[in-house]
Amino acid sequence: MSDTATTKRRLVTIDGNSAAAYIAHAVSEVIAIYPITPSSGMGEIADAKSAGGETNIWGTIPIITEMQSEGGASAAIHGAATAGTLTTTFTASQGLLLMLPNMFKIAGELTPTTFHVSARSIATHALSIFGDHSDVMAARSTGFGLMASGSVQEVMDLALITTAASLDSKVPFVHFFDGFRTSHEEQKVEEISFDDMRAIIDDALISELRLRALSPDRPTLKGSSQNPDVFFQARETVNKYYSEAQEKVQKIMDRFAQVIGRQYQLFDYIGSPEAERIIIMMGSGSETMHETVDYLVNQGEKVGMIKVRLYRPFSIEALLRAIPGTVTGIAVLDRTKEPGAVGEPLYTDVQAAVSEGMKDNIASFKEYPLIVGGRYGLSSKEFNPAMAKAVLDNLKAARPKNHFTVGIVDDVTFSSLDVDYSFDIEGTDTFRGMFYGLGADGTVGANKNSIKIIGENTDNYAQGYFVYDSKKAGAVTVSHVRFGSKELRRPYLISKANFIACHNFSFLEKYDMLGNAIDGGTFLLNSPYGPDEVWDKMPIEVQQQIIDKKLKFYVIDGILLAKELGLGARINMIMQTAFFLISNILPKDKATRAIKDAIVKTYSSKGEKVVNMNFDAVDGATRNLHEVHYPDRATSILHMPPTVPEDAPEFVRTVTAAIIAGKGDTVPVSAMPYDGTFPTGTTKYEKRNIAVDIPVWDEKTCIQCGICSIVCPHAAIRMKIYDPGELEGAPPTFKAVDAMTKKFKGMKFTLQVAPEDCTGCVLCVQACPIEVKDADGNKTGKRAVYMMPQIPLRKEEAENFKFFLSIPDVDPALINIESTKGSQLVTPLFEFSGACAGCGETPYVKLLTQLFGDRAIMGNATGCSSILRRQSAHHAILQAC
Repeated sequence: MSDTATTKRRLVTIDGNSAAAYIAHAVSEVIAIYPITPSSGMGEIADAKSAGGETNIWGTIPIITEMQSEGGASAAIHGAATAGTLTTTFTASQGLLLMLPNMFKIAGELTPTTFHVSARSIATHALSIFGDHSDVMAARSTGFGLMASGSVQEVMDLALITTAASLDSKVPFVHFFDGFRTSHEEQKVEEISFDDMRAIIDDALISELRLRALSPDRPTLKGSSQNPDVFFQARETVNKYYSEAQEKVQKIMDRFAQVIGRQYQLFDYIGSPEAERIIIMMGSGSETMHETVDYLVNQGEKVGMIKVRLYRPFSIEALLRAIPGTVTGIAVLDRTKEPGAVGEPLYTDVQAAVSEGMKDNIASFKEYPLIVGGRYGLSSKEFNPAMAKAVLDNLKAARPKNHFTVGIVDDVTFSSLDVDYSFDIEGTDTFRGMFYGLGADGTVGANKNSIKIIGENTDNYAQGYFVYDSKKAGAVTVSHVRFGSKELRRPYLISKANFIACHNFSFLEKYDMLGNAIDGGTFLLNSPYGPDEVWDKMPIEVQQQIIDKKLKFYVIDGILLAKELGLGARINMIMQTAFFLISNILPKDKATRAIKDAIVKTYSSKGEKVVNMNFDAVDGATRNLHEVHYPDRATSILHMPPTVPEDAPEFVRTVTAAIIAGKGDTVPVSAMPYDGTFPTGTTKYEKRNIAVDIPVWDEKTCIQCGICSIVCPHAAIRMKIYDPGELEGAPPTFKAVDAMTKKFKGMKFTLQVAPEDCTGCVLCVQACPIEVKDADGNKTGKRAVYMMPQIPLRKEEAENFKFFLSIPDVDPALINIESTKGSQLVTPLFEFSGACAGCGETPYVKLLTQLFGDRAIMGNATGCSSILRRQSAHHAILQAC
């Protein structure tokens, strides 16, 4: 090991995308990008680096070009690499599939490059933006090498190793890591310096790349057309390069160990040297298995595992060298599914490798071991130590299951393994916190800052993983945060937390957050109610959990404080400060200084005013945090309501309700549609209750124009004109006024909000053309719709909305459906979508259903297409109407 291997390097807290982008930018000259979740961050980071004048290790600024599609990006890489340029790209999922044609060409011409892929599910019966290996496995036949990383540190290390190996072997590579689980996980890692990179990248190989390039100085032709007489022979010329690539990759890994100090093998074995049962797998799940194997070995079990680093080209010899001669049973885990195949890819590769090794007498074991295969973790499905142990236990069974699944309940083909979820190896030496926030409220960003602060100001290892759903802004996010003195090899969710924070008061009646709290833990609640009144505003079930677990209970009104400071819904600095004040991870003064330093780093580009507003948020949190001293018995008359109404359709009660409650993992295979077909109109049962404030109608000043209704992205504010007789039985607070238009003379008009479905985006208020004047005729700033706190209004407005829905629609013959007002008197068939608050696209889809009714058939691409800027949506819609 060289002296540089013992050099103390800078420690940074970053996510997997940042680690890959850091290396890629440093060792590239041209980077072609196109965004796709969850890889987009890599392109954004690389683009920002070049825009900021950051250079690569040779002192030049890489050229970043965003193409029109992933196919265009891969074509640009093909061209740049063929011209002798060091080049790379980033992608995932369908994006990788669009690159396949060019990948065949790049590999066929033995052109060095590395694609960094945050591996993600391919859309099949449904879209999923989350991680597995189905995209990478679709690229197996391209001729690209495949290198797998399982942690943020490995992403940084193997990104460099793969780049160097591609130059040496001439084989292009896909360097992949698990989407979201690794791409978005924050970890404290050791940063590789530019000097280290220069020690790994061989400049002579770069010169060789230049000499092989197409150049007017050395005229050659590539990409010829060949006929049956010679194509086959030419295709076989690459064999020796792939055979030699395995050895060359290991040579680079050994060189990396000399320079950096971390040793990698093509196949890394962990466990008992006398193991009888082993697991073979790759990606982030191997970190969970590593931790589980270590625990079980310390308990005396003869178990082990192999982490697959280099999956293509596949080295039979290296795999067999890694398997102990004592092994009698092998389970191979694949994070993908290939319907109709003999087995999943890694499983069939291992079967073939062992068979050939036994035949050629190069295996260390004499008897052919039992080999079974299984699937896990599709679409980022949880894979925790209990599941890892279940896979090892399966090998002890008299007849181990083959082609099994783990982590689900398969009650159709009965492939699933039984899991003992009481198995827990976390221990108590690590801080474990869970933070429940609302998408776009700053909770995730605050926790990322907390991890960086603790990573930089203590000797602790730090880890953060953030659970999102596909609603993005306005949806629940759960941040899983760990700190400890030991390395954190735990890419799985926290199930026993000593700190739980709820950043949205309505979550109390929707999610069982405190079920994960340990006895004696701490609960922080963002509450509109102070310490003396909050107790009886919570459901009795939550009160009982607090009492039974003897939790320390704190409240802060982050929403009110943020409003007072002009921060809107951004409560992140307030809640982050409260966390540090309660947790005592850092001394109070040091924590405050560190938070303010982070504010300067994050917001200085936005100006001194924004920085000072956030400074005030930190100071305000210090003054407004209160401990709640609660009684020894539950006293509330409030109960957690059912997730969906009892009269909801069966599918909604059995499947949708479980998903809404955050219990989708418990839904069995038999409950899911076999072809991905779901019923429509289910969102009306969700009642998200995420709005802090909702619009209130000033019926005395409203001109009944319908603009507020047409701009509403979620169809949460609606209007009706109807016969006065329909008001019989109306709730006491239901508002109605005379309809203004002549043809509606004698009829009534109502504008009604759906309080539990509104997202509080304020578009209706911003779009309202009427501004209320005072007695002197001066504008007051108040409009015909204005925002008020949702909680005090929720019950009565929910009753009003229910009654509103019972009123028949106006006779279509009386309205001009092609006008703004007329279109809004038609019931929308697209309502309460999962779009972000203030979305600029969903109002158009909603309007289409009002114009064309239930005869319209719509096909929609996934993701936000950003046709409109959200802020200007109502103006564009009005122009269109």
